[in-house]
Amino acid sequence: MDEKSLEILEFPEIRRRLAEQTSFSTSRELVLGLKPLADYETISLRLKQSAEARHLLSLNPGFTIGQASDIREIARAAALGKVLEPLSLIECRQTLAALRLVRGNLSAMSKEAPLLWNIAQDITGLPEVEKDIDRCLSPDGEVLDRASKNLAGIRRQLGEVRQTLRERLETLIRAPETQKIIQEPIITEREGRYVIPVKTELRKGIEGITHDVSNTGATVFVEPVATIELGNTVRELVSEEKREVERILRSLSMSVGDHEAEIAAGISRLAELDMALAKAKYARAVRASEPELIHSTLSERVENSPATFIKLVNARHPLLGQKAVPLSIEMGRDFSTLVITGPNTGGKTVALKTIGLLILMTQAGLPIPASPETSFPVFDSVFADIGDEQSVEQTLSSFSWHVSNLVRIIKNATAGSLVLLDELGKSTDPAEGSALARAVLLHFLSSRILTVATTHYGDLKVFAHTTPGMQNASFDFDPATFTPTYHLTLGIPGGSNALVTAEHLGLPPEIVSQARSMLSRTALALEATLADIMTEKEKIKAVREQLEKEKEAAEAEKASLQSRLNQLKIDERRIIQDARDTIIREAAELQKQIRQANSELRKTKSRQTIDSARKTLADMQTRLSSEAWQLKAGETEASQPISVGDTVYLRANDITGTVLSISEQTNEVELLSGRMKLKVGLNSVEKVPGGTAVPSKAVRITRPALKTVPAELDLRGKRADEVEVLLDSYLNDAALSNLNEVLIIHGVATGTVRQITRDFLASHPLVKAFRPGQRSEGGEGTTVVRL
Repeated sequence: MDEKSLEILEFPEIRRRLAEQTSFSTSRELVLGLKPLADYETISLRLKQSAEARHLLSLNPGFTIGQASDIREIARAAALGKVLEPLSLIECRQTLAALRLVRGNLSAMSKEAPLLWNIAQDITGLPEVEKDIDRCLSPDGEVLDRASKNLAGIRRQLGEVRQTLRERLETLIRAPETQKIIQEPIITEREGRYVIPVKTELRKGIEGITHDVSNTGATVFVEPVATIELGNTVRELVSEEKREVERILRSLSMSVGDHEAEIAAGISRLAELDMALAKAKYARAVRASEPELIHSTLSERVENSPATFIKLVNARHPLLGQKAVPLSIEMGRDFSTLVITGPNTGGKTVALKTIGLLILMTQAGLPIPASPETSFPVFDSVFADIGDEQSVEQTLSSFSWHVSNLVRIIKNATAGSLVLLDELGKSTDPAEGSALARAVLLHFLSSRILTVATTHYGDLKVFAHTTPGMQNASFDFDPATFTPTYHLTLGIPGGSNALVTAEHLGLPPEIVSQARSMLSRTALALEATLADIMTEKEKIKAVREQLEKEKEAAEAEKASLQSRLNQLKIDERRIIQDARDTIIREAAELQKQIRQANSELRKTKSRQTIDSARKTLADMQTRLSSEAWQLKAGETEASQPISVGDTVYLRANDITGTVLSISEQTNEVELLSGRMKLKVGLNSVEKVPGGTAVPSKAVRITRPALKTVPAELDLRGKRADEVEVLLDSYLNDAALSNLNEVLIIHGVATGTVRQITRDFLASHPLVKAFRPGQRSEGGEGTTVVRL
């Protein structure tokens, strides 16, 4: 990437702001070293990692890398044999714990964040090193007694000796002969030896070693002879403790140094994870998301295929904060050069910087403040000539600075580059500057280099309008308020409105009026025409907005009506279903009454029972003739007479068939549908006019799984009203089980059950024949049935 253009487009400031979101120095250095890349796969991976990090923080807003530090130098020093300070070891322990926790947390969320887990899984946990440091050192770096048994023994012995030593000194101080010579009754320490303060003039009154003298010379600090040996023991134990502590620290340092490679790799992976999290935090702060990345080859760009276009949707400059005005623009499909015009302070330069900076951020793998529909190809470089850097020291004028930039850009730009030029051809004679600008744009156009330029030159507006491959665009100017709207419109050049802007900013009206009188009629006419265009555009925009509102209202009303219609259909189906259920229940009740009447007739032949049965049958006939059982008017069309050979439609099963026979007695019709024959009620079919085929559904007959059925049924002890029900159910099961012959055991007794059984068998459709049982089969107490 062109370093100069990175500076011009303020990419280093984006890195600095992103670095503020990092958690430790290694990731901060990684962010500050970020540069836009030109490799599609790497950029795509970084953008996906950023998106995953945003998703991770949405699921777990408190996710963090913990208290990590860059301990790579510490580990390297330990690997070279250096004994680490306790606080350095504590820093190592905290970082190792952070590495372990981050790896564990991402392992648990590996399905939600697979790309981040790919980074974290390379972290090697060192729980033993972490545990050893935690066992030996306190949080503030003190070596604990539990670090080793030897250290604990030394410190215990040292404590006992010190206690004995203090007790002896206290006894000495309390002695009457000693109290006369001491300055005050305290025990203090000098050079690691326990001493008492003695008056200088009475020094000879106590035997011992003088270790120090007070600043005034009035007091000497003496170690009495009686405690010298104990003092020596204390010094020896202190030295022994120091050696043991050093041994412990050396051991811990060696364990850190032994894993220097794993620690260095873990820190690098942790920095990558923290950078991804920093991107997610930055995205949350500026309302950013990852754009779509378009993969295109150099040949595609040379051919100016659609794969080379850029599309920004509601893009905002990331450094302007709440003041940023969204920018939407597309280019590269039908044109490769865009010339932007419009009023001064109208947003042209900001638009150039927004386009360039967002593309640089994308190619650095960063989320951008724009809608996710935004899409970019991968550019090999982005070149920008924006601003003005005069240099008196280098005798560099504004024009010279711009030309030197153009020289650099023309020399290095390729068909895979993006070029951004602000106020092309300015800072010199307008005629020559305009000619130079047109020549530069033609060069980039012929080289198939995507170019965006801003200008105030009228010649360039006409040039862009008449040259294939170029397009005008303008920032709108509100003719009512005489202020820029910062809204970009493609296809229309814009006026500079310099005089209006100058007057709006406070230039005296008389000066503005005089300047306007100096303009040529052509220039005035052009400005007036552009102003009229903007006025008409605002009217069209208002009409379009009104139409959109009416369209939304109409669609909402349509949706409401459709919803009501759907509800009415649901209610209709429910009412029909309720009616059908009622009819089915009534039919079942009638069938039950018929069977009960039939059963009563079989059980007893009394006149009263016969009359009752006849009354029940008469009631049934009356109810069957009632309105509830009749088709309502309009439910079916006038039925046509059905004859053998006609094609009919069976409504209940949605199939068609050919009539084989018609039974007037049973009011049934026999149909052939495919290979299947079936009998149905005559009123359940309707004739298909002219033999027209009705699409029918394939009918699949599913036979229930066969169950084991015994070859005999015992009806002995059953009530008369139970016999027919049990017998009918048994015959159905026996037939389905492919039994050819069964035995019904009904007993002799009064002969009632036998009579009911044989009467029922005589009319049952599954029974081929039956006979009384032979002597060996039970005689008159049984009936043998052939199915």
